[in-house]
Amino acid sequence: MRIYRGKDYKDMSRKAANILSAQVILKPACVLGLATGSTPLGVYSQLIEWYRKGDVDFSEVVTINLDEYKGLAPENPQSYRSFMNENFFKHINIRPENTNVPEGLAPEAEECARYDRVIRAAGGVDMQLLGLGHNGHIGFNEPGGSFDKDTHCVSLTESTIEANKRFFEKEEEVPLKAYTMGIRSIMQARRILVIASGADKAAVVKEAFRGPITPQVPASVLQLHNNVTLVGDLDALSMI
Repeated sequence: MRIYRGKDYKDMSRKAANILSAQVILKPACVLGLATGSTPLGVYSQLIEWYRKGDVDFSEVVTINLDEYKGLAPENPQSYRSFMNENFFKHINIRPENTNVPEGLAPEAEECARYDRVIRAAGGVDMQLLGLGHNGHIGFNEPGGSFDKDTHCVSLTESTIEANKRFFEKEEEVPLKAYTMGIRSIMQARRILVIASGADKAAVVKEAFRGPITPQVPASVLQLHNNVTLVGDLDALSMI
């Protein structure tokens, strides 16, 4: 595993964006697995800046997002489709038909099977971007789950609901379930890029990358992947 240390959030974001942009430059028609949440925002902002300068071209890129809340329409401002549109897609020259996010209103079995077909049809993910939840979740794969699942529907833990409620006007509006690429889906990516920021992530970074491999810390399975890069700021990496 490669580890790159940024002095702060902005430096961490720039280093991670460098790695993603290099993937696009080396393989213009690559498949990028993307993540939502607050941590990737700096990465997307940097990529947008470089696109506007003409340094990176997304016209042939295919993206496959990790997850989506069950029950939210794509146009719902709290959906992950809206998040990606507003914070990344509409600012670059990616083709809308090349962007993939689970459909939050679709029936469970049909949508999970469809999304697995999308990943296979794209030829798999070249580089998967991952954030890291405080409880060690990646995507919405919560502690205690199985390592051998593909796309599936999960019930969110109280800690994840608590972390996400700041994005909603009322706590009762926070969805209780989500569609997510499974651990097996994530582990099939050719390269994995994990980003982490802040002192509140230091303990889980240590658990994930220096502790035992256990379903109680889903991200710990990444120790078994042969091409993982961890980019964090000094606070997030302070315990490793």
